[in-house]
Amino acid sequence: MTPQAANPTQPAGPLAGVRVLDLTTVFMGPSATQMLADLGADVIKVEAPQGDSTRSIGPHGEQGLGPLFLGLNRNKRSVALDLKQPEAVAALLRLAQGADVLTTNVRPAAMRRLGLGPDVLLAVNPRLIYASMVGFSQRGPYAAKAAFDDMIQAATGLAAVVGEAAGEAPRYLPITIADRSVGLYAFGVISAALYARERTGRGQSVEIPMFETMVPYVLGDHLYGRSFVPDQGDFSYPRLMSPNRRPYKTQDGYVCCLIYTDKHWEIFLNAIGKGELLQTDPRFANIRTRTQAIDALYQLVADELALRSTAEWRALLPESEIPIFPMHTFESLLHDEHLAATGFFRQTEHPVVGTVLETAVPSEWSDTVPDNHRPVPVLGQHTAEVLREAGYADAEIEALLARGAARGAPPT
Repeated sequence: MTPQAANPTQPAGPLAGVRVLDLTTVFMGPSATQMLADLGADVIKVEAPQGDSTRSIGPHGEQGLGPLFLGLNRNKRSVALDLKQPEAVAALLRLAQGADVLTTNVRPAAMRRLGLGPDVLLAVNPRLIYASMVGFSQRGPYAAKAAFDDMIQAATGLAAVVGEAAGEAPRYLPITIADRSVGLYAFGVISAALYARERTGRGQSVEIPMFETMVPYVLGDHLYGRSFVPDQGDFSYPRLMSPNRRPYKTQDGYVCCLIYTDKHWEIFLNAIGKGELLQTDPRFANIRTRTQAIDALYQLVADELALRSTAEWRALLPESEIPIFPMHTFESLLHDEHLAATGFFRQTEHPVVGTVLETAVPSEWSDTVPDNHRPVPVLGQHTAEVLREAGYADAEIEALLARGAARGAPPT
């Protein structure tokens, strides 16, 4: 894999020409704005003088370019402003005049105290989309609460059901599932708001709450019998709660083999020489009866798959009919043949930290093709550049820097 130099040219893609002021930090907001940036938006990450906290986590954290930050902030420009100073607030308001979107995950009360609430921003720019990502709806008693991924996993019942399914104490999933899921939803909401503006000519304020976004994610699978009034059973889709729902051990590894439909079970039972069960065992009658007996049926599959190698099962079960796939580790995932063929992983040269491994934009476009055009920025790297674009003279920029209202990148 030959490292490629990052392309610092103008953005290309379906969102080219859209400018986003990104005041978000950590995971949720930056994941949403990176999706916008990957599709061509000019995302200006507005950071406090100390920078986003994820800059300092992990290798190269001392340079403010740790791996978590790298994974969420490519294709963005960085402006550092101390919004506790009036001059910095004035600068942000000037930037907002030429922006299409402003994103924030600062609590709304704090934004209002800074003089940056949606009423102020929409008065400055009536076409602005003001997207506020919050922990909880601002109409309820939790409105003022802060929220992080772990809290939302616990608050939605996700941590409880993960532990219950594993027969263990409650535990969190080892990915920031709430942050990234809500970030994905926020990307869709912002895109929809931009589309609405094209029809109406007006901007608006939109609120994306983590709690209310994640509750239907979890209960969509697990409200189950409690979906009805009166109740028609208990919580949770039985298939998802089976202790035997896990990658199956083969003679030489683990494999995912999802036997789900009537056709799947017919193929599988015939392949293992037990096709008669389709007529003699009422558990196989239909998906309803199979779901009721799912623990025992998953155990049957587990017992059978343990008798052969992964390669034998892939040869025996037609992959065009039954979904079957070897279980990856993170290490083997990096060498997946399909991802290699599509060029999904690529090495690029970052001007500060050297060669980095990046993932592709996971969508294919026939016309407005996205292009990875900017490496992850150093804190304040584009402060002067962006302020000039907003009409600031060099002397004014120097004054902001001297007062600490703005910060530029350190000299290289």
